Amino acid sequence: MPDTLGSTLTATPETGIGAALSARRLNVYYGPHLAVKDINLEIQRHQITALIGPSGCGKSTLLRCFNRMNDLVPSAHVEGEALFEGQNIYAPGVDPVDIRRRIGMVFQKPNPFPKSVYENVAFGPRINGYRGNMDELVEGALRQAALWDEVKDKLNQSGLALSGGQQQRLCIARAVAVQPEALLMDEPASALDPLATLKIEELMQSLKANYTIVIVTHNMQQAARVAENTAFLSIDRANETMRTGILIEYGPTQQIFTRPEKQETEDYVSGRFG
Repeated sequence: MPDTLGSTLTATPETGIGAALSARRLNVYYGPHLAVKDINLEIQRHQITALIGPSGCGKSTLLRCFNRMNDLVPSAHVEGEALFEGQNIYAPGVDPVDIRRRIGMVFQKPNPFPKSVYENVAFGPRINGYRGNMDELVEGALRQAALWDEVKDKLNQSGLALSGGQQQRLCIARAVAVQPEALLMDEPASALDPLATLKIEELMQSLKANYTIVIVTHNMQQAARVAENTAFLSIDRANETMRTGILIEYGPTQQIFTRPEKQETEDYVSGRFG
């Protein structure tokens, strides 16, 4: 169905659930370099959407657009629209700090603060002026991150003393403690062993009841296991020297992996390139 942009089609799976996040003719530049070109995409509410594609195709750049993390890169600027619950988050007057509170981010490598487990989780709510029962909030966030039982007797110990997988779940607890509406995850399990990866994947499945989740992953099996919908990005073949990322195909994950519409998608998911 054509959207309000006329002839441009916005990719969206046929779910009927509704989009929480959308990109409309989204372009991202680093200085003069066009990193991501003309992205039109709708991300469904309370589902997991995976962004896949070869290195350098703009997956992480696109992900960071959805909570204005690219604002922190001095040379970056965005054209087009990124919408959250129908609001263009790049519109004049929109507070990027508020956007980042409502749309949390989990990075590739676990990055706990050099503070106690408790203070890692309490940090965000505290700076946001939370006045409720902090103990209950910290426990609830750690339970959401499937970490409470492992750390309830270690709350005063440094978060840096936890294992890699526990540190990543602590970072997820830190993200959910400020009560966001969506979570962006940039290869959250790439630095973890298979057992810790499984725990993160199980955690994502439980979290989607409360959050819209977008995950960047290079692991095809992971995308197939956890995501309802998958977007495949690649390099614009019209000008490969510029390495500009474009959206090739977006749809239900099963379709992307078993019945893709584009040959380039089939070549990538079957391992013939990338």
